[in-house]
Amino acid sequence: MAARRLREQHGHRHGHGLGHTLLELLAVLAITIVLAAAALPSLQDMLARQRLRAAANDLFSAIELTRALAMARGRRVLLMPAGSGGLDWRQGWLVFVDRNGNLAYDAGDELLLRQGPLADGIEVRSGFTSGAAPLYIAYNGAGRSCSASNAQAARWGTLSLILGNQARHIKINMLGRVRVCDPQRDTLNCSGAGEG
Repeated sequence: MAARRLREQHGHRHGHGLGHTLLELLAVLAITIVLAAAALPSLQDMLARQRLRAAANDLFSAIELTRALAMARGRRVLLMPAGSGGLDWRQGWLVFVDRNGNLAYDAGDELLLRQGPLADGIEVRSGFTSGAAPLYIAYNGAGRSCSASNAQAARWGTLSLILGNQARHIKINMLGRVRVCDPQRDTLNCSGAGEG
């Protein structure tokens, strides 16, 4: 009798092809959810690294462009945050020739590049030898980083881009050379803005 019941259940279950029970489908779904949840933090970290790397590369390229244009034109060229008052790099940035020397892009200045806003969540910190607002990076005709008010006065420092536990530091030395470092990888000489 038990064998007959087993055959009937077995035949009934597989009599309609290769169907699956609701319990089997729920088990597969539960396993899939557990695996996806385990992979989610590493996926989020990877996406954060990619967004941060792209932002750092864009800003690095703008700094290099500012330097190249200053040397090509033989005059001071500025890179500044596009936000109101030149205080927020997250709003994007401008590369321009500040003809009236007022540390602001306005009528009469020559705009050379406009970059749009950074991805949401990216914080930018700035630490330079002359840190007064507004924030800026300037290069003179010799390709050296300089003060906006004096093309012969060297100015150097760091821009730190931060997203979650990820960071990239863009370092400009007193000669105007720029490099990007990752503090998780580059343990020597990769301090961020304000870290000393």
